[in-house]
Amino acid sequence: MNDFPKVLVVDDGERNADRALSAELAELGFASVTASLEAADDVLELIPSPAAIFVQVPKDSSPAQQKRFMDLAERLKAHEGASGIPVIVVEGSPASGYAAALQGPFAHAFSTAAP
Repeated sequence: MNDFPKVLVVDDGERNADRALSAELAELGFASVTASLEAADDVLELIPSPAAIFVQVPKDSSPAQQKRFMDLAERLKAHEGASGIPVIVVEGSPASGYAAALQGPFAHAFSTAAP
């Protein structure tokens, strides 16, 4: 295995170049596992202690689909947050990429979760 901190990215399964959150995370030094909303719980069983969990809410989805993502985020925050794993909600696709949007919130959440 590699020494990169592992993070889980939960998304809608559409991984276009303009929505490559995993690529942005790699640039920040993180290895990511990407899972669909439906598979998130199963993947968490395989990665019991990720450095962080990102819930990527697609901007073009229906209100019902957005609610499913937000419900998952709230459930994960209640469960995983209690164990010190930051759960970070990322909405839409920033025009300038994710790195700029993530460095502040993610770096802060990760640094407070690190031993």
